[in-house]
Amino acid sequence: MPEPTGRRARKKAATRQKIAETALRLFLERGYEAVGIREVAAEADVAVTTLFSHFPAKEALVFAEDADFARRLIEAVTDEAPGAPLVPALRREVEALVRHCSSDEAAPVYHLIDTTPALREYEAAMRQRHADALATALTGTRAGSPTACRALATFTVDAYALARDADEPSAALDELFAMIEAAWAAGGPARP
Repeated sequence: MPEPTGRRARKKAATRQKIAETALRLFLERGYEAVGIREVAAEADVAVTTLFSHFPAKEALVFAEDADFARRLIEAVTDEAPGAPLVPALRREVEALVRHCSSDEAAPVYHLIDTTPALREYEAAMRQRHADALATALTGTRAGSPTACRALATFTVDAYALARDADEPSAALDELFAMIEAAWAAGGPARP
């Protein structure tokens, strides 16, 4: 996440991080369903309204870096030089996220997600939001037709989920992005 500038922004970011870390610790210790919002707020020493000003729902507490991933995907498209290939830039971002999410320290969090229906549903909706935002960014670069851009965005975001769950995430990414690259080359025009 980019370092916030200004005292107020830094304080807000620190409060958000404290809330997310507290919630995750409580969820991992006692189970997602056993912990209420009021408990998280009390443990983080913030008001419930402050918690909700940072996180719109209880599920969002587990996915604190959601917006950062979406931003990074969009910047992979919008910050590349004109004419630079899109798929390798997207792969770099997905690969970084898969590496982070498949680390030993992330395993308990993904076990929590995988075993909690509300979190699985939230994650699926989050992936759809990411795919929609990425498709909009791709279409805005005039990289291809809206249909081709939507397909590339959906496949890119789904590649993350498939690779994260694979026994060999790196090999899965190789295979998935080879297919994505071939499909994009066949259907997507060169980037202007």
